[in-house]
Amino acid sequence: MASKEELLTNKIFLNAAVPLLKVIVADTPSLKKLFAGTHCIYQVSALDPDAPGGKYATHFQVNCDEWLVHAGKVDKHPFVELEFKSVEALNAFFKGKIAPNTLPKMKGLAKHPKYFVSFMAALLKMSGLLSEKEAPADEATKRLMVKCFFYLLSSGISQLNKNGHEAVHDWASKSPDRVYAWKVDNEPDVSAFIRVKAGKTKAGRGTYKRAMPFFTMRFDSLDSALGILLSTDDMLDSTRQGKLIMEGAPEFGAQIGEYMMLVGAMAQG
Repeated sequence: MASKEELLTNKIFLNAAVPLLKVIVADTPSLKKLFAGTHCIYQVSALDPDAPGGKYATHFQVNCDEWLVHAGKVDKHPFVELEFKSVEALNAFFKGKIAPNTLPKMKGLAKHPKYFVSFMAALLKMSGLLSEKEAPADEATKRLMVKCFFYLLSSGISQLNKNGHEAVHDWASKSPDRVYAWKVDNEPDVSAFIRVKAGKTKAGRGTYKRAMPFFTMRFDSLDSALGILLSTDDMLDSTRQGKLIMEGAPEFGAQIGEYMMLVGAMAQG
């Protein structure tokens, strides 16, 4: 039986990280070309005797440029599937701890080799982006990295609340209707948010448009954002230098920053 910590980590990977494949393929011309003409159901799953139906999974329905993401949902007959023998094995694999006991069963490789190769290429791209230790030189890659990290953090915090992480759920249950956001100046497509209200959370991509966010963590550039996201810059120094602007009360910045670090620690191990 998987521990609560392993199950929470699994939710971050399956329901927050794996869905990033849609964004990564859409923003990477070489990958987008690989998926041209694809009509396939892809799935990543982990076997668990306590899960409904015996496994946890996220799957995609891909029709050329259209990707439908079904986070946390099992498809019974995917064309291509990476099926891990346990929650622990999936978590270790996505943390980069690749060993014989963490490798998944590769279903569909013989029957759909082209689809399988495309899927693995996208997964490797995602793994490379999320495991980078320094900012890349290429602006397009910087933009994609920051976007993916923003999406991962907002979705990851929401997943922790929905799946009963004690501290995050306590924070959410006491919160009035508030929106916390992340953005980069002059990069309108690089933003994300999480809405919190009376115990419920919902992560969103892009700018929250219904009202002004209660708190925004705003960066003056992609490099400044990566400095904080990759922990190569000090948050206080970045704030003093105007690289990081906290729009809202500082105590709320510290609070959301704590949960950002929590998601990062669980995802990186």
